[in-house]
Amino acid sequence: MLFPRQGGKGALRLLLSVLILAAWKTGSGQVHYSVPEEAKHGTFVGRIAQDLGLELAELVPRLFRVASKGHGDLLEVNLQNGILFVNSRIDREELCGQSLECSIHLEVIVDSPLQVFHVVVEVKDINDNPPVFRAREQRLFIPESRLVDSRFPIEGAADKDIGTNALLTYTLSPNDYFSLDVQASDELSKSLSLELRKSLDREETPELHLLLTATDGGKPELEGTVQLLITVLDVNDNAPLFAQAVYRVHLLESTANGTLVTTLNASDADEGVNGEIVFSFGSDVPLNIQKNFKIDSSSGEIRLIGRLDYEETKSYEIQVKAVDKGNPPMSNHCKVLVKVLDVNDNAPQLAITPLSLPVREDTPLGTVIAFVSASDRDSGVFGQVTCSVMPHIPFKLVSTFKNYYSLVLESALDRESVANYVLVVTARDGGSPSLSATASVSVEVADVNDNAPAFAQPEYTVFVRENNPPGCHIFTVSARDADAQENALVSYSLVERRVGERALSSYVSVHAESGKVYALQPLDHEELELLQFQVSARDAGVPPLGSNVTLQVFVLDENDNAPALLPRPFRVALYTGEISTTRTLDEADSARQRLLVLVKDHGEPALTATATVLLSLVESGQAPKASSRVLAGAAGAEAALVDVNVYLIVAICAVSSLLVLTLLLYTALRCSAPPTEGACGPGKPTLVCSSAVGSWSYSQQRRQRGCSGEGPPKTDLMAFSPSLPQVPGSAEERQHSEQEHLGKVSLSRRFKCYTWKIILKLQKKMSWCEITV
Repeated sequence: MLFPRQGGKGALRLLLSVLILAAWKTGSGQVHYSVPEEAKHGTFVGRIAQDLGLELAELVPRLFRVASKGHGDLLEVNLQNGILFVNSRIDREELCGQSLECSIHLEVIVDSPLQVFHVVVEVKDINDNPPVFRAREQRLFIPESRLVDSRFPIEGAADKDIGTNALLTYTLSPNDYFSLDVQASDELSKSLSLELRKSLDREETPELHLLLTATDGGKPELEGTVQLLITVLDVNDNAPLFAQAVYRVHLLESTANGTLVTTLNASDADEGVNGEIVFSFGSDVPLNIQKNFKIDSSSGEIRLIGRLDYEETKSYEIQVKAVDKGNPPMSNHCKVLVKVLDVNDNAPQLAITPLSLPVREDTPLGTVIAFVSASDRDSGVFGQVTCSVMPHIPFKLVSTFKNYYSLVLESALDRESVANYVLVVTARDGGSPSLSATASVSVEVADVNDNAPAFAQPEYTVFVRENNPPGCHIFTVSARDADAQENALVSYSLVERRVGERALSSYVSVHAESGKVYALQPLDHEELELLQFQVSARDAGVPPLGSNVTLQVFVLDENDNAPALLPRPFRVALYTGEISTTRTLDEADSARQRLLVLVKDHGEPALTATATVLLSLVESGQAPKASSRVLAGAAGAEAALVDVNVYLIVAICAVSSLLVLTLLLYTALRCSAPPTEGACGPGKPTLVCSSAVGSWSYSQQRRQRGCSGEGPPKTDLMAFSPSLPQVPGSAEERQHSEQEHLGKVSLSRRFKCYTWKIILKLQKKMSWCEITV
């Protein structure tokens, strides 16, 4: 702080007074200082850095700064010593008017980490404004007939200061006729009047010149004066009298124009013209009163003609004069105090100051994003403001002091979900209905590398024909990274491994940028049917993230190898239709076999028919399952062929008996034949055969064992004649009906109307193979 060299004692006193006024205290989360108005540039206010717990060395690195809403650069901080000082002239009356409290609110902000401090500097009033009268002189006309103790109101002075500095005392110059009467009130300014102490005599003293002095309570005292010019009048000796000296009225600031404010009541004891009263505003009534109110000169009615605004003027003190029409006229005064009542007619005001934008998506919770301040010009409940932020966002408002808030991060950010937030802050007052205001701030979320490249599916299946040309493009992998910029740049590579004796990279390669997979050499299905490997995708972030995908490359066979004959496991007898195995069945054989049997006659031209035989391979010891279609066909045939010709049944039975006898002889011959390798070996699979053509009732089936014990295996072929009734009608109709119900299949022209069930029994520890045709 700088002080002038001259006047050492005065400088010392000034220093002591400044140190006393600059005492600060801490409370409610803020630092308080005080400074007198009109303090010189460089005046010490407080050691703000020390009081906030900040080190001097960290002020510059942490970007120490001070923000003051609407007060410019009145105060400043020296970053070298951390002292808050006066930067420019502070006029309390200009800053706060007649308000009893006058403070400058500062927001101190430092970074790394971000901290916000609230500092309140109270501006102390000094006695820098003297009392001022509206005019240099005041004229009074007083009839000589006025009685002693009569009072004559006069206008007082005004002082722009507050408190003791605005506390005025009045003195009147010595005289024989008048004394000064001062009436004080808590709600009103002091009312001054001259009290007549001695009767006037116009012939003796036609005029009086008095001096009225107003002195304030400051140190040092300041004063103002006004000349009182009193003219003594003759004759009309009764002035109008008001019913009350003060009229008090309360009006809402929303009161409409033309509303009656009050009606003044005055009377005059004189008669005739001397008793007629004319009402008017005093000559010194301010312009804002003349703009908002009017008075009826005859009735004394005061009406509202302007718009009231509580925030501009909270009360009006109107001086009203009543003058009679006497000669000379006589007058009297009264006051009308109009108090304006506040209504909720001002919406809140919002200000948002961004601090940390853009915001990284890995920003820790609780970080301050912006500073929000709100204000409302209304008073009381109407001026109480509550701020809120739009719901369903990862931010919240935290109240720091009164109408000040911090916008902080509440939950984790994800740029890939939301890249930008437009935050709408709403301020709402306590009125009913309440008024609100909104302000918005755009918060951009900066990307960090928190997403690995992702493939559409975990594995892909690729089919490639063998003998492909070297360098052939076989597939393209593609991974998407939800991050942005370099964090989303994906590169591809093979996950190296051994394929047999060779490295994977000798078979395939992948382009780092496009993800195209190439076969580096011709593939051979007979050598490598399936090539399974992984491709890795990594982004360019720091640190990089990656993921893998599996490729299954199936090498498709091409006809590049000469065929080789293999034995087939079944054969059919040329004339008997017997189906038998040609070799031992093992687990390598298919579990299901499909045989197509062709039957051909010797006619001219030869006629043919076909039958499909389905074979199912089951393990030894399992019971063969009958075909559901066979059972269903049998039931349908029996139901449809109930009415048959008895003679046809007898003929069929005879032929069937002959056939059975032939088959029995054939079976006996087969059982005496040398054993076939593996025919009765243990542990071999059993054939269960079924067909969709024809059906047979289980009650009519008879099976005979062709071999027993551990002797040579035998194969028995047993044929059973079907129990089919005679179908009425012609031969063609019967043939059509039988073919329709029995699957339209025949093994020979001789037995084309019947269905035969051939049972092939392989002696392998009593295992069965049933073939249904």
